[in-house]
Amino acid sequence: MEKTTLKVNGMSCGHCVNSVEGSVGKLDGVKSAKVNLKAGEVDVEFNPSEVSLGKIKETIDDQGYEVK
Repeated sequence: MEKTTLKVNGMSCGHCVNSVEGSVGKLDGVKSAKVNLKAGEVDVEFNPSEVSLGKIKETIDDQGYEVK
């Protein structure tokens, strides 16, 4: 398993948290996705042999948020 923290712009409320955690958490190979709304970060634990970091970022982008 690999862990990373992504900086994400545009998250401002509980709906944002649910949207990002839900969409990233459903990806095959993602063990956990936890949003820190105050810091504007998403902590992701994933298996890089099952899902790429690029796919995780793309999924967050698809929800309408900008990954730095």
